Amino acid sequence: MAFVAALAASLVVVSASGGSAAEREASYPPTKSCGSLMGLSLPRTTVDSAVEDPGDATTPPSCRVTLTVADPVDQGAVTVWVYLPTRTWNGRFQGVGGGGFLGGDPARLIDPLRAGYAAAATDTGHVGNSAEFALDQHGRLNWPGIEDFGHEGIQDMTTAGKAVVAAYYGRHPAYSYFNGCSTGGRQGVMEAQRHPDEYDGILAGAPVINFPEMQTGQLWGQIVMLEQQNPVAPCKFEAAVTAMVDACDTVGDGVRDGVIGEPLACDFDPAALIGRETPCGPITAADVDVMRKIGEGPRRADGGFLWYGLAPGAPFAGLNDTVEVDGRLVGKPFEYDLWWFSLFLAQDRSFDWTSLTYRSFEAFFDQADQMYSDVLGADAPDLSAFQEAGGKMLLWHGKADFGVPFQGTVDYYERVQDRLGSGRTQQFLRLFLAPGVGHCGGGAGPAPADPLGALVKWVEGGKAPRTLEASRVDDGQVTQTRPICMYPFVARWTGWGDANDESAYRCVPGTRLERPRA
Repeated sequence: MAFVAALAASLVVVSASGGSAAEREASYPPTKSCGSLMGLSLPRTTVDSAVEDPGDATTPPSCRVTLTVADPVDQGAVTVWVYLPTRTWNGRFQGVGGGGFLGGDPARLIDPLRAGYAAAATDTGHVGNSAEFALDQHGRLNWPGIEDFGHEGIQDMTTAGKAVVAAYYGRHPAYSYFNGCSTGGRQGVMEAQRHPDEYDGILAGAPVINFPEMQTGQLWGQIVMLEQQNPVAPCKFEAAVTAMVDACDTVGDGVRDGVIGEPLACDFDPAALIGRETPCGPITAADVDVMRKIGEGPRRADGGFLWYGLAPGAPFAGLNDTVEVDGRLVGKPFEYDLWWFSLFLAQDRSFDWTSLTYRSFEAFFDQADQMYSDVLGADAPDLSAFQEAGGKMLLWHGKADFGVPFQGTVDYYERVQDRLGSGRTQQFLRLFLAPGVGHCGGGAGPAPADPLGALVKWVEGGKAPRTLEASRVDDGQVTQTRPICMYPFVARWTGWGDANDESAYRCVPGTRLERPRA
């Protein structure tokens, strides 16, 4: 990983804001004008614009460059945005990921810019968050676009973005980081696997590492309700989550705070809900059967494991929504899942999801794995090249994630350990699970406060994190702080001190994931 030794030596450890005040004052000026970047010559790259932005009270002045990078093999092309601080560059580069079917966008570069980073993002070849790019105008799979979304676009962004940084400042970045959550998390893990020397540090939150399995599995609850002919009303799902949290509230952390500290140890039996009154009627045995199957996760017709299910305490809402139509309750799948099945799998824009059965779902699940694991999946456990290149990676995931089961991230982490050994893995890869936190944030639990700062300290200062600082903010005020312990440890209240203060907790061994047998 290339860096300038003198520049690296002059950088100080960052604070929670992504860069200390002292560091931001020790900035590195450009050696060229912004406009001169219009004449920059890079392979397969067109400079579309290079514009000075004066900044405002919250955002520093910058040079904002837009590029188009063409694929050398097919007709694919991606747009890349590079934002360059004109007076406050901290000597670092940050690649920023997307989310959902959005490859990335320039709005995500504002926070890195404020923290002093030269930063880049890419649309990975298509505009917006829709998955329409999967099919061309003739209804055939658009493999150039799928490959750009899968991994090629981020690599193009990284190469072109670093080249622009070097041209503008007359030096390469001292350190390079990738920062992403959800799809962005997958993009970061993919970079470590395919291009292990491009980033010194990778922060991957709620990563959709097993993209084909996760995306197909998201429709499982709707298939269950369809096949059981029992769509469950939202208020029954809400009552079930409330009951689970109440029953398992003290599991793991030892405090009653509306958060399940260790969902893997929650043994709540949904059968206890039968007969419970809700605003939409009593919970029935048929409702409980649906809830149980959603919690178990996708299964084959013979009961064999396909993927992980909804963890106790995570909301059913989002993937398992139902609505009343003409006086009848029907399923309302997540839009992304309908795109996935119709565009990527059935390759038919008019595909009717209500035609699915358990057996056809199983067939589509296998098809997704066979067709898309290589291009969209990031589950290769051999990260030895990334380690040998000096890279460090932090994985974090909310335990109340409704859309991407955190168990899948644990599964991947443990497979890396199986491949490289636990001790070796912890030298460069660590996993942190945040109780009560939803997908990339939100939820009732304290969320990671500055995971990027922890990563920078590890990369540049050699301080490997055992915990991440976490906080809950209500109405602009921090109301709760907790440590998030490195898996498989969990934060448990000591029994003394303020249960809302991180100092009252210590990390103790938690419950390990029971992975299915191969």
